Amino acid sequence: MAMKTRPRGFITDWRPRAATLALLGQVQAVLAEYSEQLPLTLRQIFYRLVGRYFYEKTELAYERLGETLNKARRAHIIDMDAIRDDGFTSAVPGFYDGVDDFLEAVAYTARHLRFDRQAGQPRRLALWCEASGMVPQLEHIADPFGVGVYSSGGFDSLTDKHRIGRQWSGEPVTVLHLGDHDPSGVHCFSALDEDVVAFAENYGGDIEFIRLAVTVEQARRFQLPSAPPKATDRRSFQGNETWQLEALDPRELANIVRSAIEQRLDHALYQAVLAEETEARQAALSRLGLRS
Repeated sequence: MAMKTRPRGFITDWRPRAATLALLGQVQAVLAEYSEQLPLTLRQIFYRLVGRYFYEKTELAYERLGETLNKARRAHIIDMDAIRDDGFTSAVPGFYDGVDDFLEAVAYTARHLRFDRQAGQPRRLALWCEASGMVPQLEHIADPFGVGVYSSGGFDSLTDKHRIGRQWSGEPVTVLHLGDHDPSGVHCFSALDEDVVAFAENYGGDIEFIRLAVTVEQARRFQLPSAPPKATDRRSFQGNETWQLEALDPRELANIVRSAIEQRLDHALYQAVLAEETEARQAALSRLGLRS
């Protein structure tokens, strides 16, 4: 008996059953509703299905959803770019195809010239997310303010925590942190907070970490689905309910992040940098003999 192999590349012969087609219709509705927040992570889609369509909230159901969406993306039913996967990093050398390509890049850079939009702010802001798959959607919110988005992917390495503590020691920094409210998420935050702050202090720096989401108050307010702490997780943890960051409605999460950034900005300084950018773009284009 031949072993059944997993699909590879795109597929054209998948014939999903009626129940699967109905599920995919619900997924497409979720993706359409949150089109401005794309790409979503698989877990975000899962929680939207649980809350909106009463999809079964179990790890087995989550795994089945992942397998179904894997096939649906390969079969061109779900847009590949609508869902973000974790786990891939790359370092690719940059190059140009020729002089014309280089000059086009210079012109593009001049038209999109940006300064440090946090210049002069009392404290530099950074956004740190436990789930790396959420970085692109958080970037949409943070980028206009010049706020960087970082992801730890769980418990950070000693090398990275030392590097960040030293690198950010030149000015006061406030890190807005997003992660799960469970033993792992809470301890990940505290380990990151304590270690990076200690390293920064060694170099004369001033870094603070603020837990932005998900909090108990947010879980109650938005009625997020909960689960008890895993019996196998022996870390100390207050309470008998846990909540996942990706259970937050992506639009509510966007509002939480945007509001937190805006509350901490000196808006007069921010607007001044935007005005300087506009003047600098015009000057750069003029010196290059280009029109805006």
